[in-house]
Amino acid sequence: MPCDGASRCYEPITDEHLQRLAQLVLPVFEGLFDRRPDTSGRYRGRLLMLALCQGAAQHRVDGRHGVKDLDVWGFFRPHPGGRFPVRWRKTCDFGPSALGNHPDDTGYTGRRIDVLGRSIEAEAGESGAGDVRRYLAGARTRTAWHLAQRPVIGLYPAPLFGTQVWPVGP
Repeated sequence: MPCDGASRCYEPITDEHLQRLAQLVLPVFEGLFDRRPDTSGRYRGRLLMLALCQGAAQHRVDGRHGVKDLDVWGFFRPHPGGRFPVRWRKTCDFGPSALGNHPDDTGYTGRRIDVLGRSIEAEAGESGAGDVRRYLAGARTRTAWHLAQRPVIGLYPAPLFGTQVWPVGP
């Protein structure tokens, strides 16, 4: 593969890569819900949007940033029983692809995927993309501020697939 062992890969992130990310990450959240039905499990069925964020999203947009890892965020409607666990983070392996693997990620055959989630305010009748935009625009938390510094690319649901939902152009 062209980027095997490279700290950053400059190959384009394709729609096929985005589809694969969604296919790999959705089951990670389902596993969390199954393992912790009384806490995290209450977020099953509350996913507003799954998105590629941070550096890899920047690379998808500009083709110049390079890909070190793939950060995928799940944004969920809030639950009255408590927030999505803010410290929860899971990793998984993208597997062999043109994106190669990072030299420090031993045991991975492809780029590392960091899977994270947040519960965010959701307005009735608003799209998941609209809710995420409002969350990022408000930047009321460090996470929101950091995520707002780079593009956000929709992975799921299907109508948002491949769409740059943040920032919104003129």
